[in-house]
Amino acid sequence: MTSTTTTPGGPALELDDIQAGALMPRPNPYAGAFWGLRIDDRHAGRELLRRLIPLLKPASSFDPERPVSLGLSLTFTGLRALGVPQESLATFPAEFQQGMAARAAELGDAGENAPEHWDKPLGSADLHVVVAVLARDTVLMESLITLAGDALRDIPGVVPVWYLDVHVPADGREQFGFKDSISEPAIEGTGILGSNPHEASLKAGEFILGYEDETGAVAPLPQPDVLGRNGTYVAFRKLHQRVAAFRQYLQQSAADRAEQEWLAAKMVGRWPSGAPLAVAPDKDDPELATDPTRNNAFLYGDDPQGLKCPLGSHARRMNARDSRINGDVRLHRMIRRGTNYGPSLPSGVTEDDGADRGLMFAFVGAHLGRQFEFVQREWVNDGSFIGTDEKDPLVGANEEGRFTIPNRPIRRRLKALPSFVVNRGGEYCFAPGLQALRWLAELDT
Repeated sequence: MTSTTTTPGGPALELDDIQAGALMPRPNPYAGAFWGLRIDDRHAGRELLRRLIPLLKPASSFDPERPVSLGLSLTFTGLRALGVPQESLATFPAEFQQGMAARAAELGDAGENAPEHWDKPLGSADLHVVVAVLARDTVLMESLITLAGDALRDIPGVVPVWYLDVHVPADGREQFGFKDSISEPAIEGTGILGSNPHEASLKAGEFILGYEDETGAVAPLPQPDVLGRNGTYVAFRKLHQRVAAFRQYLQQSAADRAEQEWLAAKMVGRWPSGAPLAVAPDKDDPELATDPTRNNAFLYGDDPQGLKCPLGSHARRMNARDSRINGDVRLHRMIRRGTNYGPSLPSGVTEDDGADRGLMFAFVGAHLGRQFEFVQREWVNDGSFIGTDEKDPLVGANEEGRFTIPNRPIRRRLKALPSFVVNRGGEYCFAPGLQALRWLAELDT
């Protein structure tokens, strides 16, 4: 029997058929891992699915007190390797069929971000299945890894090709030192409460296939219906963070530590604690930052010039809220999941130690083109939507970039911004519903 939740204005959301890992909030802190697999034999790949399906939890069973989950998604080449018929493959959107590497020009992945520099097998034809594991602590996470490893045993036609440990520390801060993963959208029919009480719930079809979205339409469903319904798309990106370069730039641009923190906050849109500039424009407010009822409860309408939070700051670009911009913000909302990988650079260190550290980013949504690709192209690497030619100061593909901080009587402009974040690879994946996974496992092609 399928558990459903009524979605206003549309059909009931089939939570028993949606992977919990696609929608449900992550614990904080948590430990996790990404595991990439290649399918050399379609029958072996189907056997792998049959073994993994019992480990997957539906969204209806999510327990916030014990948020342990396993998520499974497949690339386009992975679906082909499983033997999905060509007539079905042809019904997936062009962006997904092409893959992230082929979309490099659209995404601004040029120069050092170009696919030829990516960590293999990211972006290659060898990455077919991505298994994401997360748990509140390392012990629980390792137990899930063991179960997933057992599923792989004695299946020679499936080969592990990639593994990455990830984590969110107890303070919830990413590698640059800022509290992350604060803003969460509310999704109709899921029971997921958004973190901003001023933002109306978004239609389920913005995130899950088979339901009405914000345009009043239903996104094209991969065929047959059983394959596409209750699935979603996931864009993975391994983002290397140049923490030492970020600290050096702040030191060179500021007179003292207090000004360094102020400049960094203006670039990010929040203070290191997570307190938003829109509410605490003059100084950090750790008490505000730790209050979940207030730390994301704000809009930008009372700050049209960006005097509190700059128009071009990272947080304001990624979610413009009620700002006056070119385009409808609600059509480009995403579920954004970011988790650290690699060791943290010790506080105060400004010399690069050569370690690979950064953010493993995952976007979840039903529209790769108008959600992830649009935001990456128009909001991260362009500024015309807010009337500037500047890129995102934190994650934009800057070389000699600029960043304007509105101020009175004279604005502040940072120049010669380098790239603080470099894309080390990524891929577009499809996270099928549980019935779709069973259909894939029983293919007889």
